[in-house]
Amino acid sequence: MTNDSSIAHIAAILREEAARLGPGARLPSSREIMRRHNVSPVTVSRAIGRLAAEGKVVTRPGAGAFVTQHRSASGGREAADLSWQTVALGDRVVDEGPVAALLAEAADGVVPLTGGYLHPGLRPDRQLAAAAARAARRPGAWGKPPLTGLPELRRWFAGQTGGDVTANDALIVSGGQAALTHAFRALAAPGTPVLVETPTYPGALAAAKAAGLRATAVPMDRDGVRPELLAEAFAVTGARVFFCQPTLHNPTGATLPLDRRRQVLEVARAAGAFVIEDDYAHYLTEQPPPTLASMDEHGTVVHVRSLTKILSPSMRVAAVIARGPAAHRLRAGQLVESFFVARPLQETALELVGSPAWQRHLAAVHAELRARRHALAAALAARLPGGAEPHLLPAGGMHLWLRLPAELDEDALVEAARRNGVLVSPGRMYYPSEPPGPRLRLTHVAAAHLAELDEGVRRLARAFHDVG
Repeated sequence: MTNDSSIAHIAAILREEAARLGPGARLPSSREIMRRHNVSPVTVSRAIGRLAAEGKVVTRPGAGAFVTQHRSASGGREAADLSWQTVALGDRVVDEGPVAALLAEAADGVVPLTGGYLHPGLRPDRQLAAAAARAARRPGAWGKPPLTGLPELRRWFAGQTGGDVTANDALIVSGGQAALTHAFRALAAPGTPVLVETPTYPGALAAAKAAGLRATAVPMDRDGVRPELLAEAFAVTGARVFFCQPTLHNPTGATLPLDRRRQVLEVARAAGAFVIEDDYAHYLTEQPPPTLASMDEHGTVVHVRSLTKILSPSMRVAAVIARGPAAHRLRAGQLVESFFVARPLQETALELVGSPAWQRHLAAVHAELRARRHALAAALAARLPGGAEPHLLPAGGMHLWLRLPAELDEDALVEAARRNGVLVSPGRMYYPSEPPGPRLRLTHVAAAHLAELDEGVRRLARAFHDVG
């Protein structure tokens, strides 16, 4: 063989060996190649150089030649085969889709009739900034807080909850969603059922599933959950936890009357079960009714109260109110999972709710919510076809729950709305089981102003026409 053919021959052999060894593997040493194939050092060097030029190997002085990582057509590394993880992880899949949809930002030019936070124009950003500046100057503001939260903040949340709740009953956690996650994990064992209103908040369904719980639906009417069906559900399932939003229920807007609140407590007490009371909308109405926790004498209620909805998405400060062994488990879970809530955030919350700005902000938001709620309802009545009407006009909150004609395709309508430049929440994701028919949840707080709300309904009406 000529010298060039020898180089080509050795290069071909090494090319096959590189393919066999796989990415990152070390080729045999030059000395070993010379011995195996009875060729000169120059032939080996040039053969390896040819493979290096082709991108098949990389040489590292003093270490040898190594097979390169494969590259994709776009220049990046070829994706590793991670399919083994499916077997290792098992079947506890967390479905983040509905929650991600609720948190999605609308693109420019798209009207958001979905979401769950105040429009930036309604947030007290300036007051929060001032409170944060004062909080940062407090002695020890950047030190470790008490593990259950600042005593003054726990005392404030206890007072807001009412009844004989004390600061010792309160645990400060990182927002309402974290509170629900802690509560589900603390109160029920994986594989057991948990009762929920139907429809209900998708974030609660996701948190329950992530905790390994099986959500069982309990029907509602215009006044909230039906106590007689709640009692039946406890008896049939053996569940020991009921999750509910008795004030301005998400998505329907229903508020449980006082007599039903007493009945729910009696039913849960008879079943030896806990009630998780998600009081997410307490500050979104001018006259909130008494909390279930304030009426509870037996440690039945685990109460969740957050500042996020009324202040800012980044004000991840909430309280969980509980008593007895349940409180101990909640505190242990918080400690193991996240230690504590950052002290500067707690100090900022305390500064704001203790200032005159707090009451001024509540009054301004209540007036704006009232105007938006009525404007949205009026626009829907004026523009949408017959058969599409709100379930009820709630006394506060952020949403209207829209019933649709039974023959309408909910998914097609949501997609048509998106094409027309308006985002709406499909009703299906609010049900733990089969929905009774097509629904939409429409939110009025994410739009910039009343004119944008009206424009959003106009675009939604076009979507109705497109699928009609």
